[in-house]
Amino acid sequence: MITFRGVRKSFGDHQVLSGLDLDVADGEKVSIIGPSGSGKTTILRMLMTLEQPDAGRIDVDGEPLWSEDGVDARRMKLVRRRIGMVFQHFNLFPHMTVLRNVTEAPIHVLGQDREEAEAHARELLGMVGLHQHVDKKPGQLSGGQQQRVAIARALAMRPRVMLFDEVTSALDPELVGEVLGVIRDLAHTQAMTMLLVTHEMRFAEDISDRVLMFDSGSIVESGPPSVIFHEPDNERTRRFLSAVLDRR
Repeated sequence: MITFRGVRKSFGDHQVLSGLDLDVADGEKVSIIGPSGSGKTTILRMLMTLEQPDAGRIDVDGEPLWSEDGVDARRMKLVRRRIGMVFQHFNLFPHMTVLRNVTEAPIHVLGQDREEAEAHARELLGMVGLHQHVDKKPGQLSGGQQQRVAIARALAMRPRVMLFDEVTSALDPELVGEVLGVIRDLAHTQAMTMLLVTHEMRFAEDISDRVLMFDSGSIVESGPPSVIFHEPDNERTRRFLSAVLDRR
């Protein structure tokens, strides 16, 4: 479903990705862990076309998203529609109701009629436990509820791939569980491909088919969660997990 080949990215003198090669299978759930600044979020931002690689190629569902030969803007837009992303911050429209936040893109981007979009939005909001809040504005909701609206909004575009970028990092600790619960349900019940950048190690162990450990722009270790979290081969992985888990 997702292929990176020789992808490089630098910001000034800082090389964030150094020749990344990565394959993610259709329907696979992959968690990306590692220290801050190791390139984790950059991967997701490239898939969202928010950042452009300096070199290499990225394909999604067999179609080029980025290529050194250049990619037609129209084709890129069509490929990009197959991808949904939930960010650290909710980025909801504060003047719109919850329902309208979820229906706006399907109506104006996908061309759905309002009745169809609203029916699907209500279904999704019910799935994330917010059916009783459809007429509220974001400011009337808790942070956890707003993040669940953001998840429903991304799902409303019917993506083949879902990206989650440290979606609980901006939440109060007591609200983290409700958001992780929604993502856990998605991982266990939906066939879509999922990439998650997270510092929630126990959560990553629970929902992932594979875990990637990133450091200094490269994958230093990749494997099933049973190996990465309990019998890692790489010393950098062991040191990172020891530091992260000792703080919890």
